[in-house]
Amino acid sequence: MKSIAVLGATGSIGASTLDVVARHPDRFRVGALAAHRSAAALAALCATFRPELAVIADPACEAELREHLRAAGVDCRVESGADALVAAASGAHCDTVVAAIVGAAGLESTLAAARAGKRLLLANKEAVVMAGALLKAALREGGGKLLPLDSEHNAVFQCLPRGAPSLDAAGVRRIVLTASGGPFRGRTRAELAGITPEQACAHPNWRMGRKISVDSATLLNKGLEVIEAHHLFDAPVERIDVVVHPQSLVHSLVEYVDGSLLAQLGQPDMRTAIAYALAWPERVDAGVGLLDLAAAGRLDFEKPDLDTFRGLALAFDALRAGGSAPIVLNAANEEAVAAFLDGRLPFLGIAETIERCLDASPAAPAGDLAAILDADLTARRQAQRIIAALSDRASARP
Repeated sequence: MKSIAVLGATGSIGASTLDVVARHPDRFRVGALAAHRSAAALAALCATFRPELAVIADPACEAELREHLRAAGVDCRVESGADALVAAASGAHCDTVVAAIVGAAGLESTLAAARAGKRLLLANKEAVVMAGALLKAALREGGGKLLPLDSEHNAVFQCLPRGAPSLDAAGVRRIVLTASGGPFRGRTRAELAGITPEQACAHPNWRMGRKISVDSATLLNKGLEVIEAHHLFDAPVERIDVVVHPQSLVHSLVEYVDGSLLAQLGQPDMRTAIAYALAWPERVDAGVGLLDLAAAGRLDFEKPDLDTFRGLALAFDALRAGGSAPIVLNAANEEAVAAFLDGRLPFLGIAETIERCLDASPAAPAGDLAAILDADLTARRQAQRIIAALSDRASARP
């Protein structure tokens, strides 16, 4: 039986993971649950799954979590803070870690799980974008296994031959990541000027958190996935392509040198990828309905509009630049998305903030955690200054 630690348990990936776990009590048990600030929701999950350890990232919420657990009659160890997240990812209470903390906040716990030799089920793409080489070194050190939870990378993983040491050895020509196009596919730049957070978060196919929904609307999410694919599969940038597929039924493809294209298809439901990663190399029921291709009717594909959706183009640029550029891209995006969701930045200001931040921050070496965190903090401060200037500019308009 596998013992699972779910980091980001109260988010959408956490909910989908626990749904799959609950369907297979003979295979999986929950060893630890962690959340950011949602003490009541975390306590409710603890009451259902009875973990050994419950972690709340914000120490200010620890007393509230303890009170909720006491009221629910749940007896488990309670800890809080960044060190507690690392302990949740690396302790003896689990052999498998679902890394689903959003953004740079999940980096250190993800690295800790890798160093501890856990089976790492990775949904935190930002950890790979910021520290891909460091993460791979940690995996080698710990001897664990990484299985991607992003539907696109999980699809690529399923379409690659098991055990092949490289793309060349497997006869792979390129990786093709699919993008839904988000809620604004087909719109012009001018039509995006007045977009609200509610509109940006209304994804047509997937149910996701607010941050990743905005990333999908800007296509920056797909850009982060391009960088992630580069690290996960040792794929040069020129061998990674993106195609817009509005139905979100083909989750990604792998093209081989003989002209064959292998695709993984399924409903747009994260439980498919999660169940595959949890049970690998076996397969288990994910609770997902069958895909009726006849009912789907058609599968459309088109090139992404890189002029309107600058986020994807900027991510390719950052990957080519290397060094600290992907770190700057991610940090600027996180700050810009937060400002947009708070009403302090217009939708088009997200890409403008990222581009200005990249222009102001030449790529530099970032080979260790200290350098990565320094580049991240410097980029965030730069992004905050840019956001303030853009906000002032918008306020000055008649």
